[in-house]
Amino acid sequence: MAVTTERKDPGPAAAGVRRSGAPPAPGPGAPGTPGRGRLTGAAPYLLLLPALAVTAVLLGWPLVKNGMLSFQNLNMRQLIQHLTEWNGVDNYRETLTSEDFWRVTLRSVIFTGVNVVLIMVLGTLVGLLLARLGSRMRLLLSVGLVLAWAMPVIAATTVFQWLFATRYGVVNWVLDALGWHSMADYNWTGDQFSTFFVITVLIVWQSIPFVAINLYAATTTIPGELYEAAALDGAGTWKSFTSVTFPFLKPFLLATTFLEVIWVFKAFAQVFAINEGNPERLTETLPVYAFIEGMGNQHYGMGAAISLLTIVVLLALTSYYLRIVLRQEEDEL
Repeated sequence: MAVTTERKDPGPAAAGVRRSGAPPAPGPGAPGTPGRGRLTGAAPYLLLLPALAVTAVLLGWPLVKNGMLSFQNLNMRQLIQHLTEWNGVDNYRETLTSEDFWRVTLRSVIFTGVNVVLIMVLGTLVGLLLARLGSRMRLLLSVGLVLAWAMPVIAATTVFQWLFATRYGVVNWVLDALGWHSMADYNWTGDQFSTFFVITVLIVWQSIPFVAINLYAATTTIPGELYEAAALDGAGTWKSFTSVTFPFLKPFLLATTFLEVIWVFKAFAQVFAINEGNPERLTETLPVYAFIEGMGNQHYGMGAAISLLTIVVLLALTSYYLRIVLRQEEDEL
């Protein structure tokens, strides 16, 4: 049985479109429409809104509250009686005219500079060592670095307190066994220099894994053909490093140095837990100084002012460093 179907004439309009080959009219959601363009342009900002909202709540609001507190005279009496005594810029004036503040600021800058230099030099050497080791030794060293990096700050600080303990510390025992008998009962937190030595060893030990592992990852992106070409030109190990390795690692080193400056400058737990800024408050850095003045001496408004000035000093240091980095990039271009 045959089934016949009728073909309807599409009409002159449809035939004209088919003959001319013109594309169909765009709908309201097509890429070329004005509404779609506005939506596409606003999409990045819409995606940023959740992160900006969380940042504003968790970071911005405490910063605003701390700023308001820095303009108040808030001690234990005001805190118990729920009094709000505004004193204008008196806290800032007293802080900026204090010799202790500027002495601690200089100490913090020197402390940060020494630590960052040691971290970057030693971390770079360990990272280059990782690149040259075999797979098994590289895995073993990487595991050790990750474990050191993952250890909580207070736990690591406690371990270093045991290592450098006066009577039963491993460091004193080893030095005594090696012939330095005067170090048998040495008090590592008894003076400014030795206390800073312990804190520096702790911070450098905690920071090297970050630099080393990331630098090793950066070395894996360097093409091997460049080293082969350098070897054909007669370049030795040092020449290969300066002409091939260092130019590739320079952006990473600059960014890592920037992060380490921030991390070391704001280090609080290590400095405070080792000796609470003692002896005689000679090992206080700006974060510890702000905490002791605010919480320890119960001058909460003063502590808030010092903490905000600490942020200003850190911003000044990082902006100066970024200025140097941008100038170097402009010179290379």
